[in-house]
Amino acid sequence: MEMTVKGAMVVTGSGRRRADLAIREGAVVAVDVDLPQVGVVVDASGMLVLPGMVDTHVHLMDPGATDREDFPTGTGAAAARGVTTIVEHTHAHPIRSGDDLEEKRRYLDGRSHVDYGLAAHVWPDRIDAIPDLWERGITFFKMFTCTTHGIPGLDAADLLAALRAVAGIGGMCLVHCEDETITGDTERVLRAAGRSDNSVIPEWRSREAEEVAVAVVAALVRLTGAAATIAHVSSPSALGLVSEARRRGADLSAEACPQYFALREQEVVEWGPLRKFTPPARLRSDAEEAEMLDLLAGGGFSHVASDHAPSTLVQKRNGDIWEAPFGLPGLDTTFPWLLDLALTEALSLERLVHLYAEAPARRYGLAERKGHLNPGSDADFVLVDPEGSFEITDEAVISKAGWSPFSGRSFRGSVVATYLRGMKIASEGRPHDNLGGEFIAGPGARWGSGPGGAGTGA
Repeated sequence: MEMTVKGAMVVTGSGRRRADLAIREGAVVAVDVDLPQVGVVVDASGMLVLPGMVDTHVHLMDPGATDREDFPTGTGAAAARGVTTIVEHTHAHPIRSGDDLEEKRRYLDGRSHVDYGLAAHVWPDRIDAIPDLWERGITFFKMFTCTTHGIPGLDAADLLAALRAVAGIGGMCLVHCEDETITGDTERVLRAAGRSDNSVIPEWRSREAEEVAVAVVAALVRLTGAAATIAHVSSPSALGLVSEARRRGADLSAEACPQYFALREQEVVEWGPLRKFTPPARLRSDAEEAEMLDLLAGGGFSHVASDHAPSTLVQKRNGDIWEAPFGLPGLDTTFPWLLDLALTEALSLERLVHLYAEAPARRYGLAERKGHLNPGSDADFVLVDPEGSFEITDEAVISKAGWSPFSGRSFRGSVVATYLRGMKIASEGRPHDNLGGEFIAGPGARWGSGPGGAGTGA
């Protein structure tokens, strides 16, 4: 199939220009002015054309707790909001072995609107599975420094062994950083005091717990030569630890998630389970919000991901604050939030493309095909009306969660259509019926194991 996209403002991470796109057999073949109108012609006059977004931190609970989310619904939300590639890992049914990976790949065939990579979880007693998983096509390895979501935490010795294994194959990992000794001791104190008020969340999952874990992981990454990303960095002080480690030679990046820029610590007290995620929201003032946004716009954070981890309202409200599940829905709102920031000049459109397309694709070894619109890339792109708007309501949420912490907010700009390898997969805010998303093998499967397997830098 051939397609020509005419008259758009094409935005990349380094600039923008008026140009046409020529697409053949699902790939971009040319980006230039006044290209011949060949095949299906899309009139994009007055529109922005951006690469399809790449969200590298997504939980779809599938297979597993699909009453919370499944692949058809979650990737439908992704497609409708401009995301064409995800990297998914579910805590409910984790991948810990090569057989787990193959089972999940078979199960997911025909269940995704978008292309997807898969991540594996590292168990303390299964570190020796890392090389095999990498060669079979895992995108990255998820590690926890504290037991969360039923996933066991890794202590410093386990982390050292796991990071050495990852470094030895040129792999990549994503690390959830909260110190188990601090969170565990705090939980014991709070429960002994009979506390079940909403304020236990920021006390339990404290700034100190996050920063201690970030410092330890940063040191181990530098010592082992591994490549790692710190997941959902919540504050300037935690980010500063990542930046210092990078200055000292660590291959370490800092993932940003919208909830740490747009939600306040006080909301956790007010909303309880509907703001229960970890690390929790840290912002306490307009000044702190402005500082975080400056760091996002100016280069402190490496890339953006949603950390989409939905639960329904019924599930969130079942039990007290201790029993309610962690996590927020995010695929419905991450790109609209970023687009609004760009169109209100809190950051540039170019920075948006870098943060949510180019940088994550490069960091996780997907940039051969994803995150850009250069000739040879997959024809994954988003048509955006910069004059449009999008109001998020619970009714508008596509995720099975059926609600959003952003409900009631209006965002500038609207997604007109989303294309995956030249196929229109969503338009006017709704996904199409097409479930043609494909598995993307990680760098270890494409290039073989050994140093240099994953993309480095952000």
